[in-house]
Amino acid sequence: QRRGMLKSILTPEASERLANVRVVKPQRAQQVEMTILQMYQQGRLGGRVSEDALKQLLDQYSQSERPTKVTIARRKGFDSDEDEDDGW
Repeated sequence: QRRGMLKSILTPEASERLANVRVVKPQRAQQVEMTILQMYQQGRLGGRVSEDALKQLLDQYSQSERPTKVTIARRKGFDSDEDEDDGW
């Protein structure tokens, strides 16, 4: 039912882009779908949602997402080269 409503709200290009996003990032696609449906129900959409409008919405979600932070903790006093000169 939700997908049927989205098909009537989105242009074919926007629908195809959202399908591509759904394959790569299902949660992001679901968030965008819910946002579009809410905007539609509130009457905040002026016609069908184009691919460019969908891109803008996806960009908003990308900017609000926290960047992934990787921290490498190295052990102090541990050196893998220490054991090489054991005289063996």
